[in-house]
Amino acid sequence: MFERTSFTTLIVGVFVVYVLHTCWVMYGIVYTKPCDDPPNCITPFLASKPRLQLSIYSTLKPNADGGHTLIHKEDNFEVDSKFERIVNVSLPKKTRHNGTLFAIVFVHQAGVSPWQDPKQVHLVAQLTTYMLPKPPEVSLISAEEDTGRKSAESDNPVSHWRTRLTLNIVSDHFQFDKESLPSDVHRYLRVFPSGKKMVYLPLLFVDELSNRVKDLVEINRTTKELPLTINYDSISLGRLRFWIHMQDAVYSLQQFGFTEKDADEIKGIFVDTNLYFLALTFFVAAFHLLFDFLAFKNDISFWKQKRSMVGMSSKAVLWRCFSTIVIFLYLLDQQTSLLVLIPAGVGSIIEVWKVKKAFKIQVFWKGSKPTLMFGKLDESEKRTEEYDTLAMKYLSYLLYPLCLGGAVYALVFLRYKSWYSWVINSLVNGVYAFGFLFMLPQLFVNFKVQTHIAFNTFIDDVFAFIITMPTSHRLACFRDDIVFLIYLYQRWLYPVDKTRVNEYGVSYDEADKPGDKGKVHKD
Repeated sequence: MFERTSFTTLIVGVFVVYVLHTCWVMYGIVYTKPCDDPPNCITPFLASKPRLQLSIYSTLKPNADGGHTLIHKEDNFEVDSKFERIVNVSLPKKTRHNGTLFAIVFVHQAGVSPWQDPKQVHLVAQLTTYMLPKPPEVSLISAEEDTGRKSAESDNPVSHWRTRLTLNIVSDHFQFDKESLPSDVHRYLRVFPSGKKMVYLPLLFVDELSNRVKDLVEINRTTKELPLTINYDSISLGRLRFWIHMQDAVYSLQQFGFTEKDADEIKGIFVDTNLYFLALTFFVAAFHLLFDFLAFKNDISFWKQKRSMVGMSSKAVLWRCFSTIVIFLYLLDQQTSLLVLIPAGVGSIIEVWKVKKAFKIQVFWKGSKPTLMFGKLDESEKRTEEYDTLAMKYLSYLLYPLCLGGAVYALVFLRYKSWYSWVINSLVNGVYAFGFLFMLPQLFVNFKVQTHIAFNTFIDDVFAFIITMPTSHRLACFRDDIVFLIYLYQRWLYPVDKTRVNEYGVSYDEADKPGDKGKVHKD
């Protein structure tokens, strides 16, 4: 039994176990067992309905050394309320000169100074972060000089302003058990004795996931104040625990070398979504990872065993290799997330290898100089090549003028960082906008020799709307859908003729019925 188990079955089995384990872990995060033994219970301070006040201070250091400034306060603060406030924050001189600024958020008893209230809770949040400034874009035709920051400074991180500060407090009057206190909540828990009972203060949380790169504003020396949007909403205990784990996961990725932009792509999955959509996001991302792996594995296996190009469009293979490399360079130029960049890079390497197989290229080394040798085509392959060339001839009448016109238009009316950026953008726009035309030669070959090759693409469409990526790359995910629909029509129109040698070099002579040989196309 185990000897017949395929590698694909093993991978799918491991994937199912991983998904089930993740579901169990997530259940353990969002569900907390309530206390059922009163002597061991820690009761909430909010149960007594105290009058509270919210105060937010700005300071140059997290410990408030060097002074602090009150930037906002809510006198009649209700934990169950929801509000948004926009305040202008004055920037100290040190902050304007590439420095930092912090916010200290207090929840304390009304009428009592937060610096003197023994029953206050507070958290420190960063109002600034360091990032590389966006490179200036200029017109390549008029060569207009950039009036902003010098290009020499673009290699150094500069201070950016976080325009949002999102706060949450757990509104559930949940009673914790001393002996089974969740470790993730423990660091946010402040406890004090009240008679024979233990009482915990409000669970205050600063949502760092809501700070997106697109909301950052570069701070310059002339900026004396900037707006800050303060958002507050109550939160359930389960959602708080889930958010803590996600925030810690993003922090861990940054410790492993992920940049602020890479981490921002992951933040985009969680911000402004409910738990049901997050669950859908997890399953879609997991299946996308599985299908990517299986697609790479099956692609390599198929081409590794392939000895003939009968029924396959060699020019479509060459175009796919070129377009994949261009897309990879474009994503690299746009500093796209590693979640998108790594699969694109792996795909580019595989496509180069497929071109080597398709054109029967052999590499011989004479010292340090490589020599390429191309194999010869047999009669069946020459026939396929003729159809392929004919299809490409028709497509070139439409493709070349459109690509050239788009590149000229972009050069005249749009701005780019460099000539290289313009070349890559022009090429990738041609790949995205007209690339599906280069998939059509394979359909033309299918029409002539009745070949059918299946592939799965629709999971990529869902993934494209979940993971942040360039808009043109997102729209390009739907090119395959158009070709796939045409392929389905061809599959219905041209059923398999079992007496014909297929693209794998195999002939299925033993038909179920002597007369059942499918439709035979006459060229």
